[in-house]
Amino acid sequence: MEATATATTLQQARQMVWNLLLLAVGSALCALALNGILLPHRFASPGVTGVALLIHYQLPSLPVSALYLVLNVPLFALGWFHVGRRFLLYSLAGAILFSVAVAIVQFPIQVEDKILAALLAGVLTGTGAGIILRSQGSAGGTDILAVMLFRRFSIRLGTTSLAFNVLVLAAALLLFDVQTVLYTVIFIYVSAQMVDLVVTGLSKRKAVTIVSRRWKEIERAIIDEIKRGVTVMEGAGGYSGEPEKILYTVITFRELSRLKHLIRELDPAAFVVVTDTLEVIGQRIGNQPHW
Repeated sequence: MEATATATTLQQARQMVWNLLLLAVGSALCALALNGILLPHRFASPGVTGVALLIHYQLPSLPVSALYLVLNVPLFALGWFHVGRRFLLYSLAGAILFSVAVAIVQFPIQVEDKILAALLAGVLTGTGAGIILRSQGSAGGTDILAVMLFRRFSIRLGTTSLAFNVLVLAAALLLFDVQTVLYTVIFIYVSAQMVDLVVTGLSKRKAVTIVSRRWKEIERAIIDEIKRGVTVMEGAGGYSGEPEKILYTVITFRELSRLKHLIRELDPAAFVVVTDTLEVIGQRIGNQPHW
């Protein structure tokens, strides 16, 4: 009993250290982009960081790191009653680590071209934000607000972030020229793409749905040739009413061409639908191959 409790405690300690490491590394990358590119080029930024930057540009004596922490105080105060405590505590640690990183990580990045600067800032920030999202917390800011509004009013997380970012960009339009705001839009877009890449990984899967009278042969080919699991579902034709077998499998992008070739060979009349997947976790139950 004691051994089990000790093992559980060690596992929790390792998990905590790993989460804090992810928060620290991600915050360092975001701070590198902020101090090395965003501030020298006077770009704006999404979220609470963007608000802190706008205030700093108007009042240079106020450091971004301190402004970020101060702006997060009311969000954490509200989140204490509406957000899970573990997420909130990790996010508090993330906000502190980010503020410390902004104060410490100050390496100049010599990129004169503003478009290239926006692209590089997006890559660094998106990578850092993606690493942070792989932890069990966040770096504070609009993440706390988004989770709170979702739980209280069922407002989608993306809707909150989009609305907040639109407001920040609108404020930036009042303070800067349109060209600077457009560079910021490039930065935000690249950052969002990098977040998706880091969070979902480089091996995004394809979900394939197949309707065929020769379903048994196709099922066997998927298992034997592609080495992937497949699920057989019952269906019926909407017009004919005849029973149908529907195959569902998840494969890598590299395997898609081979699968389509196999299906064409076995049943050229097969109905096939290929869709992107956001994320695939786990494996099939039993002795089937991994997804």
